[in-house]
Amino acid sequence: MNHHLQLDAWVDQHFDEEVAFLQALVRVPTDTPPGNNTPHALRTAELLRGMGMTVEAHEVPSAEVQAHGLQSITNLIVRRRYGDGPTIALNAHGDVVPPGEGWTHDPYGGEIADGHMYGRATAVSKCDFATFTFAVRALESLGMPLKGTVELHFTYDEEFGGELGPGWLLQKGLTRPDLMVAAGFSYQVVVAHNGCLQLEVTVQGEMSHAAIPDSGVDALQGATHILNALYALNADYLKVTSQVEGITHPYLNVGQIQGGTNTNVIPGKVVFKLDRRMIPEEDPTQVEAQLRQVIANAAASFQPPRGGRNIRVDVKRLLLARAMAPLSGNRPLVQALQQHASAVFGEPIPAVGTPLYTDVRLYVERGIPGVIYGAGPRTVLESHAKRADERLNLQDLRRATQVVARSLLDLLA
Repeated sequence: MNHHLQLDAWVDQHFDEEVAFLQALVRVPTDTPPGNNTPHALRTAELLRGMGMTVEAHEVPSAEVQAHGLQSITNLIVRRRYGDGPTIALNAHGDVVPPGEGWTHDPYGGEIADGHMYGRATAVSKCDFATFTFAVRALESLGMPLKGTVELHFTYDEEFGGELGPGWLLQKGLTRPDLMVAAGFSYQVVVAHNGCLQLEVTVQGEMSHAAIPDSGVDALQGATHILNALYALNADYLKVTSQVEGITHPYLNVGQIQGGTNTNVIPGKVVFKLDRRMIPEEDPTQVEAQLRQVIANAAASFQPPRGGRNIRVDVKRLLLARAMAPLSGNRPLVQALQQHASAVFGEPIPAVGTPLYTDVRLYVERGIPGVIYGAGPRTVLESHAKRADERLNLQDLRRATQVVARSLLDLLA
């Protein structure tokens, strides 16, 4: 039996244990917001230590976390050094969006039905805590001399941009890998992704009684005028196409609006948050400048229906996640993952871009070649990620673990 088949066999023999590990992780909520993630990190560390692994728990200072809008973050690093050679980091994030409504399975139950595990983060991305952990264990089961180091990076800030997750570990000098793989889906190796700019826009009018509207300034009407100008940009964005396979065009979305005090009161303040996806070819500085100009022009052109004072507008940046463009040094990762995924899955596995944005950019921005690969289905829609009844096909988990183990062997043997 060759070494790759030995790895496959080890994963098969220990797969029930891997599934139980993932269930244990799903059963500790990490809803973000509110973002109380340290309890999950401590549980993960406990489970890893039970496997004989040394775990570093790096707690982000509470003042930084709270300023970020979260409650607690403890990032984990597991270092497995085998000898001189490259350091390969495997990164997955444990923070998730709240489950929302419409579930037919317990979002924290890790229930198994029809070959799938159900629960928030089963597909994105607690599944790859399991993929990467058991791939490393499979690799070490061979007892072969290896050259290099594998690091597991289990972090907790992807939903809010990653700056206090991988970004914090890298900034503090706690890690500096040569290559990295981040959590992803099994049927493609992702080598590029979109960027994301998020802005918070506050439209300030003047609250007044609805019976005497002329005494106030309607912030909601002003916000509507600005929103119409922003949404009109999407028609222009359709004409801008990316050259990266898997990525189409830019897009703008307003995901949250808050304002007003009661139905019989002219709203004096409206706050909305927008999300602008940027293709790799775009310059984030220019994108932000254009959006701020469109908002300013719309605010200036708004005419209150009854005359009088105008609205005031404030724009604050919430997030700037730069797009990930492929670094030439990622070729060994791409080749190994494509080769073994094609062998294990029995079909060609493409290397493409994705319209999502991820933590990988934080490594790539520092010159560390990275790709996205892990357990999961063909599409985000199929996984129900960020929707009710998020699920993971357990055979995808099994096979992705085998692919990552095989690839690590090629890169380190």
